[in-house]
Amino acid sequence: MEHQVVEGSKPVTVPALDPTITARGVNVFYGDKQAIFDVDVDVPRNAITSFIGPSGCGKSTFLRCINRMNDTIPICTVTGDIRIDGEDIYDPRLDVVELRARVGMVFQKPNPFPKSIYENIAYGPRIHGLTRSKKELDELVEKCLEKAGLLKEVKDRMNEPGTGLSGGQQQRLCIARAIATRPEVILMDEPCSALDPIATAKVEELMEELKENYTIIIVTHSMQQAARVSQRTAFFHLGKLVENGDTRQIFTNPSDKRTQDYITGRFG
Repeated sequence: MEHQVVEGSKPVTVPALDPTITARGVNVFYGDKQAIFDVDVDVPRNAITSFIGPSGCGKSTFLRCINRMNDTIPICTVTGDIRIDGEDIYDPRLDVVELRARVGMVFQKPNPFPKSIYENIAYGPRIHGLTRSKKELDELVEKCLEKAGLLKEVKDRMNEPGTGLSGGQQQRLCIARAIATRPEVILMDEPCSALDPIATAKVEELMEELKENYTIIIVTHSMQQAARVSQRTAFFHLGKLVENGDTRQIFTNPSDKRTQDYITGRFG
């Protein structure tokens, strides 16, 4: 597993043994304003990695580099090297639509399509040609809903709109939708911030199960959530990655005073 130690002011990264994602020297600019500075990080396979830090520290901006969502912002420029399983995701020959099928995304506010529960899941596999028959598609939809812990709750309501579900159910529907395209990586940007504690617990339980088959990155403002669900934690501050390592070590014995101050509530 990757651990980061501090020598002087520049963190030194010891690479993870089996990273899905490697990022080196990543910078992000919005016009003339730099939002991310020289980030190096490895994200290990089949684990949950939390990105923590105060608002505006760059964690969501960096997250959106991993599925090239920043491409949709005309003034945004990304430099550096980001690879998934060794493949350069900013290679001009890469199909961005395919990349976004490989890297699922779940947003802060549940955003089901204004379609039926069934169509929310079926849409991605259909446009990517992942199934060969209606029967295969039906099976995939059921399997994704089951993985998201939602099948029992909605199996008799497949043709009803996804927007008619409760907030927690909608977020699990969005997770089911994200895994329907058979991604390797799932990005979650504050996935529980709009949910009540019971719905949050269900989503956290789901993340724990999904990590057996997926590499998961979660951006969270909740220190308790990061400590509960993640094996790795990366602390961002003012656009820089300050510290990155085993979650327990980051929370109990951080090597940078800024991490300590943030975790103990002195700033943020």
